[in-house]
Amino acid sequence: QVQLVESGGGLVQPGGSLRLSCAASGIIFRIYIMGWYRQAPGKQRELVAKIFSGGRTYYVDSVKGRFTISRDNAKNTVYLQMNMLKPEDTAVYYCNAWANFRDDYWGQGTQVTVSS
Repeated sequence: QVQLVESGGGLVQPGGSLRLSCAASGIIFRIYIMGWYRQAPGKQRELVAKIFSGGRTYYVDSVKGRFTISRDNAKNTVYLQMNMLKPEDTAVYYCNAWANFRDDYWGQGTQVTVSS
């Protein structure tokens, strides 16, 4: 079955960095659009960044210049490097795999807390 397993979350001070990883299994990883979403308490889940099969990337304006999404098709893994973290980045971060207008999978989420 399909599994997306996130790791790398934690507590970090403002201005700090974290690197999230999402290891996928059960899918043909290279054809999937991989995305990172986040959901803060009391808010809707929002797209943070995504990377297409060819490597093109998209970022929400609030993270441009601070976050970098990348993928390693040989390892079936997508990453989110988060720098210059702010308290408003605090959320549960979810990995998503999407393809073929019908295949839509989610990880269990990893907590990121930015606080002094």
